[in-house]
Amino acid sequence: VQLVESGGGLVQPGGSLRLSCATSGFSFSIYLMSWYRQTPGKGREWVASISSSSGRINYGDSVKGRFTISRDNAKNTIYLQMNSLKPEDTAVYYCNAFRTGALNYWGQGTQVTVSS
Repeated sequence: VQLVESGGGLVQPGGSLRLSCATSGFSFSIYLMSWYRQTPGKGREWVASISSSSGRINYGDSVKGRFTISRDNAKNTIYLQMNSLKPEDTAVYYCNAFRTGALNYWGQGTQVTVSS
């Protein structure tokens, strides 16, 4: 099983980034997929989730209206479009695959730094 995040980097406040999480080794299309983030000294914060068919999408309050989660089941990949970035969005961003009764999978993370 592999979950590989990419697309992180350094961006100025107000800027945009698009994260990707390419997966393999499990039945991607039937898993709930999510993005989380973590900063030093803090727990992992849930950012957004998307159901297997993309019929249900939810966002954390801190990113609602600025971030958009999506998935491509043909490519076994999820995305996180991040707009209007703020310094407090600085974190390591992780993708997660979840299905009730199955193993829970995590990627290795990608660093996002929002700074002028």
